[in-house]
Order: sequence, then structure tokens, then C-alpha cells
Amino acid sequence: MSEQFLYFLQQMFNGVTLGSTYALIAIGYTMVYGIIGMINFAHGEVYMIGSYVSFMIIAALMMLGIDTGWLLVVAGFVGAIVIASAYGWSIERVAYRPVRNSKRLIALISAIGMSI
Repeated sequence: MSEQFLYFLQQMFNGVTLGSTYALIAIGYTMVYGIIGMINFAHGEVYMIGSYVSFMIIAALMMLGIDTGWLLVVAGFVGAIVIASAYGWSIERVAYRPVRNSKRLIALISAIGMSI
């Protein structure tokens, strides 16, 4: 295969991966809005914290000499799910539940404040 074709295939894979990530985030926004009826501007921050936690767990395990691929992936997923879920739960308790029955503008300001 030519080098240009391999480059094209790599870019196609990169595009599908990035598009899947965007789709996952969009589905999360849609689900949160459908369930609580408010936009969660901190959704990206929750996603980012989960990504960083996964990265840190994988890096820590690799520094300890654990290089089994499936174990790293499972540990990263579990750690990211636990921490991101706890962070999302705390955002809901602190920022959204107290203003749920308030005016829409107050809830919007609370959501923007949580994303900052």
C-alpha cells in the first residue's frame, strides 16, 4: 500500500474516533437535559475529569510495572466512571437541586457558574 493511502486510513480512523467522542458528549447533553430539564454546562468538565483520572490511573499502574493492556483499560474505565459519577452527583446536589424550582435564568446562571 502506498504511503498516501496509509495516511488516508489513519486520518479516517482519527476522524471516526473524534466523531464518536463528540457523539458521546452530545448524547450526554441530551440525556441530562431530558432528565432534569436544564442544560448542564459543566458536562464537559465532568468528561474531562473522567479522562484525566483514567490517564492518571493508567500512568500510575505503568510506573508500578503493570503493563497488561486489558488490566490498564479496565482500571482506567472503572476509576473514571467512579470519580466522574461522584463529581456529577455532587454538581447536581450543590448547583442544580437547590434551584430546580426557580426561574430559568437562575438555573442557567448556576449551570454557567459550575462550568467555570
